[in-house]
Amino acid sequence: MTRRFPCPWLQGEVELTEERERHIQERHPDLLPAHRDKLAEVFANPDTVRRSVRAANARLFSRWYTGVRQGRHVVVVVMTEGGPSARHWVVTAYTARGLAGGEIEWQRS
Repeated sequence: MTRRFPCPWLQGEVELTEERERHIQERHPDLLPAHRDKLAEVFANPDTVRRSVRAANARLFSRWYTGVRQGRHVVVVVMTEGGPSARHWVVTAYTARGLAGGEIEWQRS
């Protein structure tokens, strides 16, 4: 089953497939399944949106949580396939103490 999250910043929905969710659970067990609810919050109300330095069509949505591992950013990497009916999907998600590089497209003031 594919989960869909509304994302006002992208003016659409972001897909999370079962395969990507399994990937996140296996590689980043500190995030899923315990903090699944945070994914929707990151899309609905991010602290920052950055362009990926690795892929031109990827963005990193992040939000700080004091209750995740004594204070961490939840970062969700989203790929966008352009065109008239743009598609957005989660590649991975993880927690981080600090944020890596990438051009900031939007930041909460």
